[in-house]
Amino acid sequence: MDFRPSGRVAVTGLGAVTPLGTGIDVFWPRLLKGECGIDHIKGFDVAEFSTRIGAEVKDFNAEDWLDKKEAKRVDRFIAFAVASATQALQDSGLKITDDNRNDIGVLVGSGIGGLTFLAEQFRKQVEAGPSRVSPFLVPWMIPDMASGMISIVHGLRGPNTCVVTACATGSHSIGDAYHIIKRGDAIAMLAGGAEAPINEIGMSGFCAARAMSTRNDDPLHASRPFDKERDGFIIGEGSGCFVLEDWDYAVGRGARIYAEIVGYGLTGDGNHITQPLTGHDGLRRSMEMALRGHDRTSVDYINAHGTSTPINDREETAAMIAVFGEDKVPAVSSTKSMIGHTLGAAGAIEAVICVLAMRDSVLPPTVNQEFPDPDCPLDYVPNVARKAEVNLAMSNSAGFGGHNASLLLKKV
Repeated sequence: MDFRPSGRVAVTGLGAVTPLGTGIDVFWPRLLKGECGIDHIKGFDVAEFSTRIGAEVKDFNAEDWLDKKEAKRVDRFIAFAVASATQALQDSGLKITDDNRNDIGVLVGSGIGGLTFLAEQFRKQVEAGPSRVSPFLVPWMIPDMASGMISIVHGLRGPNTCVVTACATGSHSIGDAYHIIKRGDAIAMLAGGAEAPINEIGMSGFCAARAMSTRNDDPLHASRPFDKERDGFIIGEGSGCFVLEDWDYAVGRGARIYAEIVGYGLTGDGNHITQPLTGHDGLRRSMEMALRGHDRTSVDYINAHGTSTPINDREETAAMIAVFGEDKVPAVSSTKSMIGHTLGAAGAIEAVICVLAMRDSVLPPTVNQEFPDPDCPLDYVPNVARKAEVNLAMSNSAGFGGHNASLLLKKV
């Protein structure tokens, strides 16, 4: 398709699979009520694990989104990705035709990929030998197959790629897709993240790292970002997806536009495989990059990375204070308090939340705010959603390996 890029990128479609439900019309009202999707893990026996709670996606049927054969054999993260992308495409009203399919791409990443399928096939190899391993092991294991299956299902032949940056994956995917459209390599992109890490091997690894909460007797109050009593993150699963379009293309086809992406920051810590720099300097620089050309006092809301780990929450707070000034940091919330940490999907789901906050003029809460932490002295929208005009919102993500990402979104 012959077109001249406008240099502006519109958000025209949203999709999500979360522990509070599938679809924005389901999970968003529950999130605003402060409901919590964290519970005792039901998918496998967790009796021997130090952490036995998580934020599982419930009542999800892959056959609603894939044909019966594919639904039965793909890894769960792929089914989540196809579901959220299909929702976003339907929400956007963008019709795929022979005239535009070569110019519409996919960039949906995963921090871990098909860990459940990999673990199942490894068990078969050990118990029955290599001849029993599925020929689909490699396709359903690799993280890029989320983008691959979305492109196959919808016949999309534009840029097709994948980001793998741990818990920053979803934000980097949206940000990189934003640049693809800005430079004219596509008229539209489906962009986001997907993750399904709640299985025996995934839980074993995070338990061994002592990164997760062990508040097993009280799952509803286990994720408590920025609260003094926080003791680790809660693992979650799900997917979030945007339809992004060149601004002029979206306007030209009469699209409903939710928001405009107006900034993207990405930096590295170069410090430690899991620990952020003191003062979260890498995230500070990421936020400052996203804010280039914008008055930082005009930011109304930040959806924080806010994992509920002692170090991250303290250091992220320090980064926000460094960027905005202690008395000028806008309202902040961590929705991980309700849906857990969905790893590579987190940034995408949280960016969806930012857009919905702008649409409805409401700030989602950070639940389980009970004990103030002197190291975290900001307004975290404690426990109850708050009506407020949101014209400019930021979403932050950070991942193992020192990956940082910040997205800046503007209401239109």
